[in-house]
Amino acid sequence: MSNQYLDPNLKVFSLNSNRPLAEEIAKVIGVELGKCSVTRFSDGEIQINIDESIRGCDVYIIQSTSSPVNEHLMELLIMIDALKRASAATINIVIPYYGYARQDRKARAREPITAKLAANLIETAGATRVITLDLHAPQIQGFFDIPIDHLMGVPILADYFEEKGLEDIVIVSPDHGGVTRARKMAERLKAPIAIIDKRRPKPNVAEVMNIVGHVEGRTAILIDDIIDTAGTITLAANALIENGAKAVYACCTHPVLSGPAIERINNSSIEELVVTNSILLAEEKKGNKIVERSVAPLIGEAIIRVHEDQSVSTLFI
Repeated sequence: MSNQYLDPNLKVFSLNSNRPLAEEIAKVIGVELGKCSVTRFSDGEIQINIDESIRGCDVYIIQSTSSPVNEHLMELLIMIDALKRASAATINIVIPYYGYARQDRKARAREPITAKLAANLIETAGATRVITLDLHAPQIQGFFDIPIDHLMGVPILADYFEEKGLEDIVIVSPDHGGVTRARKMAERLKAPIAIIDKRRPKPNVAEVMNIVGHVEGRTAILIDDIIDTAGTITLAANALIENGAKAVYACCTHPVLSGPAIERINNSSIEELVVTNSILLAEEKKGNKIVERSVAPLIGEAIIRVHEDQSVSTLFI
């Protein structure tokens, strides 16, 4: 390895959610992935063995809690416990995609706040720090009583469109909740913003109602944190075309892409969907319209700075 990291006390491990990303991150840092095995007993219970000494080491676990969410969350909790009992000095959890983040408040009576429960589980298991990317609700940072570094995917997505050299662009938020994200993208690309006012009559169904801002004759770039069933983003794209946009691109940090998402995207007016590799995409979800950008350089740099007690604040913008 040409750029080998010299401190042997920095250890990086990967569980099962996104090993290709973990391998990229390890390469950025200049370390080999730590040796561990994740297996199942015949009844489905998870067993983890750490196959090297980590006593006194600063350990970083790469694990998105993406689908299957509960399997990956349990793997993470069991790994934390194993590291704690093996006397790791620090246990740093790198969660590129934080599952359950959309359950961040009580929207109706007698509902749980599962994002807080997941934070409690991670902290109680023994984690000493969390590094994550584009939380659906930024206030989830306050659910933890341990340090949390909240990185942003906007610079990675913006760099792609800068390289593409599109003209007469407008950045569009698909709902009012994403305006801050859209504004950051607009500042990076020196473009105006527009907002889509939508009504969601029931879960996973969105209805586009109105566009606030000027999109006629412009190339629209929709930006969101998560694209799940792609109902919101594809309806938004169609509404933009109907209101005179000459082309529509879309981007997001976390490509959940469940259910009919791929079919909807392929049949929509979206030219390209630019995503990051925070979630491992199955081959059948990779189509001509999907463009993937890596978050490994961002996360790798964050890990190095945390390990060396340097500031990570410049990575937040």
